[in-house]
Amino acid sequence: MSPSSAARRLRLGLPRRVFSQVLLMQLAIAAGVAVLATGLFLAPLSDQLDDQAMRRALAIAQTTAAQPQIAEDLQSSRPTPDGPVQVEAERIRRASGAEYVVIMNKQGIRWSHTEPKEIGKPVSTDPSTALAGHDVMEIDSGTLGRSARGKVPLRDADGTIVGAVSVGIEYDSVRARLINAIPGLFAYAGGALAVGALAAYVISRRVQRQTHDLAFSDISALLAEREAMLHGIREGVVALDRGGRIRLLNDEAQRLLGLDTEAIGQPLDTALGPGRTTDVLAGRVTGTDLLTVSGQRVLVANRMPTDDGGAVATLRDRTELEQLGRELDSTRGLIDALRAQDHEHANRMHTLLGLLELEMYDDAVEFVGEVVGDHRATAEQVTEKIHDPLLAALLVGKATVAAERGVALWISDDTLLPDRLIDARGLVTVVGNLVDNALDAVAGAPHARVEVELRAEGRTAVLRVRDTGPGIPAEKRELVFTEGWSTKKPPAHGKRGIGLALVRRLAERQGGTAQVGEAVGGGAEFTVVLPEALAEPGMATESGHTVAADATSGTGKARATTMEESR
Repeated sequence: MSPSSAARRLRLGLPRRVFSQVLLMQLAIAAGVAVLATGLFLAPLSDQLDDQAMRRALAIAQTTAAQPQIAEDLQSSRPTPDGPVQVEAERIRRASGAEYVVIMNKQGIRWSHTEPKEIGKPVSTDPSTALAGHDVMEIDSGTLGRSARGKVPLRDADGTIVGAVSVGIEYDSVRARLINAIPGLFAYAGGALAVGALAAYVISRRVQRQTHDLAFSDISALLAEREAMLHGIREGVVALDRGGRIRLLNDEAQRLLGLDTEAIGQPLDTALGPGRTTDVLAGRVTGTDLLTVSGQRVLVANRMPTDDGGAVATLRDRTELEQLGRELDSTRGLIDALRAQDHEHANRMHTLLGLLELEMYDDAVEFVGEVVGDHRATAEQVTEKIHDPLLAALLVGKATVAAERGVALWISDDTLLPDRLIDARGLVTVVGNLVDNALDAVAGAPHARVEVELRAEGRTAVLRVRDTGPGIPAEKRELVFTEGWSTKKPPAHGKRGIGLALVRRLAERQGGTAQVGEAVGGGAEFTVVLPEALAEPGMATESGHTVAADATSGTGKARATTMEESR
């Protein structure tokens, strides 16, 4: 707040506390409503009292005109202060409490009046309407001041109009009745104001507790800072109400979950659809730093319930970290393969050196030929059955690592995969994950063996990886494909449980399946089916010199990121 605005606030005497401001506003509203209600009540009351006074005056005039003697006396006497008409009119005035009773002839000459000197003079107001045979009710001013007036025609025995009767009710009496009613109205208004003041105090105290007695300017600043913070941080924030509907999505959450502002107000299941991400955000999966996969992104989610029954969930993007971690794992695997080759090469060189020192030259030549032949045989065995260079290179390297770990990596006799893969890198990811899982599963087991089968069925690629490990219990075979599930300790770069989830996600994104069952003779058998993974014969592929268009594959699927993670 600027110094000038603060000075103006102090000069005007306005309080800064929300409690005081709300209380003053509520009191002002209650007082205004009380005054308005009183005024709205007084206005019709005044009109009602006027109407009652006019009707009373009209009734007195009609009763007076109904006496036939008055019409006869009007025709037979003169307008004098002691005439019969004046005497009868004064009697009626005193008996009825009217201000005046004036009886006039057809020319408007008074035969009676409260002031005797006015008798014989013309009336001060127009009597034509009454003399024409019509009753009149009005508030008007005459010689006796403002009054509620009633006028009726005066008829003789034959019904002929011979004059008129005008009766007035003093208007001050009407005003007096109105004034007398005001204290009672004020009493009711004061009671209503007191109840309103009490309600305003209770509401203000509640608002004070809920706002922690902050000023409105402070609340406005906090809201502005909240909006800037929520949309400025690089973590996704999702707020849910007690019914599971989305009530807030910051920019990062929209990016990570692939949603827009139209998702606000929708149930979480409707906006995201079924899946682990929905279960984590909805609280159906509990824990901290829960891993989930949304699209091609690896997310870490945390959920905190709120006091109103809702929840706030935060999302962190670990995609790049997981990629770096898997690249590190791949690098370690390459180092292990190189180390194994170096160790094997050193042994062979020592053997060759010994043969040469013993001058066993023929044996040395034969030994070199056998070593080169074995290596060539291993590479040729893979490339004869798997024509894609990326996949063949992967399996040759995995075979070296397997040999170092005492595991036999075998390429099935049924394997035959032509060089027509549309997404070779995606299949490398799948094969690498499954082979690594199998190598870990058979580690330390007697007669450890991993068998890989890759074959084409038309344009469909079928992959099977079998091992001789302990296998996976039937009740956990679906669980292994869940993000965050693993039987091994996490690596240094983060949590495990992503690889198999990505394998299934990649397969399903291409319209295929990923399943696990029991291998013949024991162990686990993973089967991945990828429909339309191979191009038609004669088409360029990713592993060739040109890349086939996605539209050619008929799938339009995005390429999978090469993320390899152990089971």
